[in-house]
Amino acid sequence: MRRAGGGWVPDRRALVGVVHVEPLPGSPRGSLSFAEIEKLACADAAAWKEGGADAVIVENFGDTPFPRAAAPVETVAFLALIARSVIAETALPTGINILRNDALGALAAAAASGASFIRVNVLTHAFVTDQGIIEGVAFDLLRRRAALDADVAVWADVMVKHAAPLAPCDPAQAARDLAFRGGADAIIVTGEATGDAARRDDVRLVARAAAGVPLLVGSGVTPDNAPSFGDDPAGFIVGTWCKVDGRIDPERVGRIASCIHGEAG
Repeated sequence: MRRAGGGWVPDRRALVGVVHVEPLPGSPRGSLSFAEIEKLACADAAAWKEGGADAVIVENFGDTPFPRAAAPVETVAFLALIARSVIAETALPTGINILRNDALGALAAAAASGASFIRVNVLTHAFVTDQGIIEGVAFDLLRRRAALDADVAVWADVMVKHAAPLAPCDPAQAARDLAFRGGADAIIVTGEATGDAARRDDVRLVARAAAGVPLLVGSGVTPDNAPSFGDDPAGFIVGTWCKVDGRIDPERVGRIASCIHGEAG
């Protein structure tokens, strides 16, 4: 894997495991103490490493409903602490995603914890989502990163899932805007919803439009469909498929890691 000037991005055929954090304190669905939440997150991260993942990303998946933009300050603080513990537990490159689109909070948490990348759902353009209209944050985010001198890569979704563009938007142009106007260090292609597989044609289109910028497939990845994406993806973001009874299973991680790394079908 290569380490860019702006943080960590995959080079070729990387497995990035998602640590779906339980509802944090303050979340309406929360019931666990922070110590319990942190312990479960670290256990999942350790399972990803045991199975052969190349990196992990910490995400406040349990905090539904999500805010449109800035998350509560306590969410940012808790995720920074969890990311720091995950890094200490695994020594893997670690990212942060604060849903729905708190890019500045994710950057702050990454800078504080030592995380090396963040995921941003809407970096450029504007999308209609179940949280309302979300506008791109590239201007503020990249200037804050420069001000902090933070070694943190920005991974950005193109035509993000659970959303529709506010105005007609060509996917190829959206990818070019992300890469060459929005400053994304890596671009993520997903299906229409969590767990839905990305379309091979969409991956190929984005890869051609934003040539030179690493591309990741970000939803619905399984051992059956991973080979179908060919050589275009630099990485695959995987979460749901590797869970057994709600927790990450190292054996399933090993199966998909072997497939992605090309060691077995």
